[in-house]
Amino acid sequence: MNRTSIRQPLPIHRAGTAIQRSPEGIANRPFWVEMLVQDNEDGGLTAMRCTLEPGTMTRWHTHPHGQILYVLSGVGLAQRDNEPAEELRAGDCIIFAPGERHRHGATPDSTFAYISIQAQQNGAAVTWLED
Repeated sequence: MNRTSIRQPLPIHRAGTAIQRSPEGIANRPFWVEMLVQDNEDGGLTAMRCTLEPGTMTRWHTHPHGQILYVLSGVGLAQRDNEPAEELRAGDCIIFAPGERHRHGATPDSTFAYISIQAQQNGAAVTWLED
C-alpha cells in the first residue's frame, strides 16, 4: 500500500478551543458555534456543536449530502419545507435528506444545543436560502 494514499488522522479537538459566534445573516440572531471537525475535501465531514439562546432560529437552508442533528440539551424546533415544526429534546436525533429545505432553532422559552454533522461538496456543506 502506498503510504501517501493513507489519510492522516485528524487531530484531537480539545473542548472549548474553537468557539465563535455564528456568521451574520444565517439566523434571526447570532449563536455560539464550536467547530469539532472540518474536512474541506469533497465528501469530507464537518461537525459542530451549536448553542442557541431562546427564540433563535436559523434561516431556511439545505445540505448537499444531508444533515444529522443530535440534540444535547434544551428544547428546539426543526421544520421541513411545507410541514409543521417538530419539537426536539435532549437525546433526539433528526436526519435531513440531501437538498431538503429545512430550518431549526430554539423554542421561545428554552436554550437549545446540538451537534450537527454534514458533508462538503464543492467547498460547501450548506446553502443558505432566502426566507
